Amino acid sequence: MVRIISISNQKGGVGKTTTAVNLAASLAAAERSTLLIDLDPQGNACSGLGLAKQQYSKSIYHVLLGEVSIAEVIVPTALDFLNVVPSNADLVAADLELVSAFSREYKLKNAIRSILGQYEFVIIDCPPSLNLLTVNALTAADSVIVPVQCEYYALEGLSELLKTIQLIKDNLNQRLEIEGILLTMFDARNNLSHQVVQEIKQHFPNKVFKSLVPRNVKLSESPSHGKPILLYDIRSKGSVSYLDLAAELLEKYKDLKSAQNLESVQNVMVG
Repeated sequence: MVRIISISNQKGGVGKTTTAVNLAASLAAAERSTLLIDLDPQGNACSGLGLAKQQYSKSIYHVLLGEVSIAEVIVPTALDFLNVVPSNADLVAADLELVSAFSREYKLKNAIRSILGQYEFVIIDCPPSLNLLTVNALTAADSVIVPVQCEYYALEGLSELLKTIQLIKDNLNQRLEIEGILLTMFDARNNLSHQVVQEIKQHFPNKVFKSLVPRNVKLSESPSHGKPILLYDIRSKGSVSYLDLAAELLEKYKDLKSAQNLESVQNVMVG
């Protein structure tokens, strides 16, 4: 069965797109068929995988408006098990154009329905706001991963997002769950980072992933080279953290063989 996971946080700069791209790539490295949907008008998930978003005449924008099917806009990537639905600046207008549309909150869910049998994981990269696009993503999803940076204002806005998730669960999508809170930009040398980790774990017991995403130069560089971190530098701490996150997810869903296979991915790719 397919698992649809939204990556969401209304704050920018918390590692949302980095998480979407590298989690999707890590699941693909475990040979799980994965689709990454870029639902952010900035289209950074596309560029982070080396795709020139300007070259695609049709995108998720045209899918939401009902002009094309989602199958018509899916494009391959450098990873055999990873495909992408591209985005571009046209998506900015979707919020306004969908306001009066019938079942506007279900546009993405209905679009995904036609390709569910082709993928084991669908990862949705949401925009950094609680707009209609995000509502569509959360309505379509089984669960949501919330990236939270290990900094002073880590909890700012998090309660608002959790309220939105609960509202959508109550009114639009009863199956929606919090997959987990992912702590990003962790600096082991910084006492504040450790304090933030402890505080969030106290506030949200059993909801925080064991995997921590560190501040990592290679992880920051990889998007400019159009590669997920495991293709840019498989040995980096950033790569290890996202492979660990994927393994954590796979173990949760009883895919132990794939989780164990991720342990050998680094050696295989380096070789």
